[in-house]
Amino acid sequence: MEKDNPETIKYTNWGIETVDKQGRKKVKEYDVIIEQDENGVYVAYVPELPGCHTQGDSIKEVLEHASEAIELYLEHSKNKVENPMKFVSVKKVSVPRAASA
Repeated sequence: MEKDNPETIKYTNWGIETVDKQGRKKVKEYDVIIEQDENGVYVAYVPELPGCHTQGDSIKEVLEHASEAIELYLEHSKNKVENPMKFVSVKKVSVPRAASA
């Protein structure tokens, strides 16, 4: 007996949208790390998707570009991510003043 696929996967601007048999939608979200370089450009990368990064002139723009980069990454990899990383947190670490030259 062949099993029915319980979910349908569809790409959206904010990750992967999964639709179950009842038609309920679920969206996969990704953590995006945003930094700003010396020229004021925002640079973003997605720890869970190795090599997935982009940039933009504003936070809004870099997030839009990140969404597009995630979609392209997943489309290209056919939803199979090798060696995914899991974002845990960002913490500050104190270092003695003499060592922080």
